[in-house]
Amino acid sequence: MSLSDTIPALLVLADGTAYRGWSFGATGTTIGEVVFNTGMTGYQEVLTDPSYCGQIVVFTYPELGNTGVNPEDEESARPQVRGAIARNICQRPSNWRSTQSLPDYLKQHQIPGIYGIDTRALTRKIRMFGAMNGAISTAILDEAELLEQVQAAPSMQGLNLVREVTTPTVYEWSEPTIPAWEFNANAPENHGESFTVVALDFGVKRNILRRLASYGCQVIVVPANTPPEEILKYNPDGIFLSNGPGDPAAVTEGIATAKALLGAEKPIFGICMGHQILGHALGAETFKLKFGHRGLNQPAGLQQRVEITSQNHSFAIDPDSLPEAVVEISHLNLNDRTVAGVRHKSLPVFSVQYHPEASPGPHDADYLFAEFVKAMQAARQLAATGVK
Repeated sequence: MSLSDTIPALLVLADGTAYRGWSFGATGTTIGEVVFNTGMTGYQEVLTDPSYCGQIVVFTYPELGNTGVNPEDEESARPQVRGAIARNICQRPSNWRSTQSLPDYLKQHQIPGIYGIDTRALTRKIRMFGAMNGAISTAILDEAELLEQVQAAPSMQGLNLVREVTTPTVYEWSEPTIPAWEFNANAPENHGESFTVVALDFGVKRNILRRLASYGCQVIVVPANTPPEEILKYNPDGIFLSNGPGDPAAVTEGIATAKALLGAEKPIFGICMGHQILGHALGAETFKLKFGHRGLNQPAGLQQRVEITSQNHSFAIDPDSLPEAVVEISHLNLNDRTVAGVRHKSLPVFSVQYHPEASPGPHDADYLFAEFVKAMQAARQLAATGVK
């Protein structure tokens, strides 16, 4: 793309701050909550992660698009972000797996982006004042006019975005081949056993389903509003609560379902939104973080054990609201001491705020899938004895 081909673009935040740059991807106007991600790699996985629905993502790494995009790295069928912000864009990717450039990919899916702005200054602003709504536009270049649209948009707090990303129909996860980059493809922990897992889809990432399948799970994915009695008709060995976007407190049907499923005494494993929904089901509350955690190197742990984790969330469980008689904290985010994991004291129920499936990110926490399998093995053995 030559300089003469560039299209001016405007970014305006809810507090009136404006940044002028150039368009990449689709033209037009988009509005969402402006957040930042500190990962140096994995932009395609970020763009297609359903947890980013409703958000405009600032990438802090200074250049985006060097490796292009490819179908294998998509975490869902399309980009889920409202928009993308970068310092610089690579127009001609160089990678043997690349099938398309990043600007062409976003243009195909009607996702606007802006580049050529000071992303370091923008990130520092968000860190200081918190995540806020913003708009990217190539059609409205008047700051005051675009600000009016931004200020009319709803806040992320109280917003239920799960209905925008959940599957409309039940399906069984299947992937014909294991991607060349798959790690630990033949997980030994299942000892050849197969387990039926029903995954409640609040915006599930594909790599979560891959990891469950690699541990010997037959995964049935159901819509977020599926009643508990319908879930139990599959006679699952375990129940998985997925990641997803928006305010967990607003996903009232999911919370009610999780609460009812606790009574079934089945192993339950939750990730991110699933962790927050499980917290609500157990009687806890959640609150919105100032600017959230989004990156690939967030330390989490407890009692001298540390995992480097991939994280992406705006909300967290309030530790003071956890019922101590039945729930214990299993992990903390070691940067700010927010709750990063909980475990039921008597039931095979646990969850984490971060992403053990990575994609992108480190694999330190992959063992949690093995723990889920072990919980299902134990439940199966207990059922065989007839002991309740």
